[in-house]
Amino acid sequence: MCNRYVPPHVAEIERLWHIGRHNQPKWWLPELFPRGQGPFIRRARAETDYSTELVVGQWGLIPWFAKTATLPYSTNNARSEELANKASFKAPWARGQRCIIPVQAFWEPCWETGRNVWWRFKRADGDPFGLAGLWATWVDKATGEVHESYTMLTINADGHSLMGRMHKPDPKLPPDAQDKRMVCVLEPADWNAWLAAPVQEAGQLLRCAPAEVFDRP
Repeated sequence: MCNRYVPPHVAEIERLWHIGRHNQPKWWLPELFPRGQGPFIRRARAETDYSTELVVGQWGLIPWFAKTATLPYSTNNARSEELANKASFKAPWARGQRCIIPVQAFWEPCWETGRNVWWRFKRADGDPFGLAGLWATWVDKATGEVHESYTMLTINADGHSLMGRMHKPDPKLPPDAQDKRMVCVLEPADWNAWLAAPVQEAGQLLRCAPAEVFDRP
């Protein structure tokens, strides 16, 4: 699970995702934690043809049935295996409300020493990550205020040579059934398909990235 990351500068997002400055939204924090305001990229809702837009929203998806924008539970991460059935995520997943989350670096906890040591991950090629996510728009019925939000998808990383080492192990479970989690890294060649493909095809893009993709201290 990811609970801390650094988004790229807007100029870097423009360079990689071809988002023009006319599309530049409001600010975001240089380091993000759950419920912070961060950038994500989705298909433009106002266009009939394929185009993308850069949006800023809450990191922590607000489901349609929420009574308030401040949730009592965490929705910043979503297990990719549960998207079709989990109440908070099944509607955005079925509707194709997929997004790309630009990430310069993220942190994960390693407990191999017996204590929590934060490891900082970047792409080995120096570019930002494009991580798989879902987005939602929620409207406060009392005030009419519109809230954009998103969640970061994760996948089982048991057996992954790098990400399988992250997170505190559960002593009650065997090593091959810990359900260690990692973010779903989308390669540039898959970005358009992730945003535009049918649901079944998009689901095939949710896989573990090779360890060689990641660079860490």
